[in-house]
Amino acid sequence: MPKNSINPKKLLLTKWTAVKPINKQKHFLVSRVILPEPPDERIEFVELEAIFSKKLQVISWRELSDPETWVQGWE
Repeated sequence: MPKNSINPKKLLLTKWTAVKPINKQKHFLVSRVILPEPPDERIEFVELEAIFSKKLQVISWRELSDPETWVQGWE
């Protein structure tokens, strides 16, 4: 996936694989796009849910464009 091809408004419910497992978790789902305050600001963060453990974490959506950290889809 080329850099800058991710649209933060279309990330909700997309699937991601961590290149290096995070707390023994590899598969994640974008469970929430965190809307900014005020609403006319840019989207900065998304909430990822680990599929197996259901643990949540908030990251900058731009981190998902790093191919050394994340791969879109479940591998």
